[in-house]
Amino acid sequence: MALVLSSQAFAEGEEIPRRFTCDGEDVSPDLAWSGIPEGTQSLVLIVDDPDAPNPAAPRMVWDHWLLYNLPPDCAGLPAAVTRAALPPGTGEGVNSWGRTGYGGPCPPIGRHRYFHRLYALDMRVAGLGEPTKDQLLLAIEGHILARTELVGTYERSNG
Repeated sequence: MALVLSSQAFAEGEEIPRRFTCDGEDVSPDLAWSGIPEGTQSLVLIVDDPDAPNPAAPRMVWDHWLLYNLPPDCAGLPAAVTRAALPPGTGEGVNSWGRTGYGGPCPPIGRHRYFHRLYALDMRVAGLGEPTKDQLLLAIEGHILARTELVGTYERSNG
């Protein structure tokens, strides 16, 4: 069984509803996963936008949300999950706004893609505190049992 990531808020390749963006409540969408491989010790979730600032001429990847050490028996996260409601032991990394927690889509121009990536690891991440995405990816290198992604899009209206 393959690792699968889904959301009731949007399907693969579809638009992320306004509620989950800076134009709405700026809360995280619900996420559900299944197919966790045997031997998984923890899960990592990374949400980022490779189209920043302009999809026609991207110059950077904007990190929206970094979670690590999600327990393997956790089957997902509810919409608008707060830090206090995260599963015990879950760590948070620092996003491109320089803070932990979810920051929703807020593209300055054009339609951007938002990659929600889930990694199943053969270990728990130790000693990172509040890592950047690069620090987190370096720490999990060589420990990924499976990975999957869910891509949503968003474009701000001009009115």
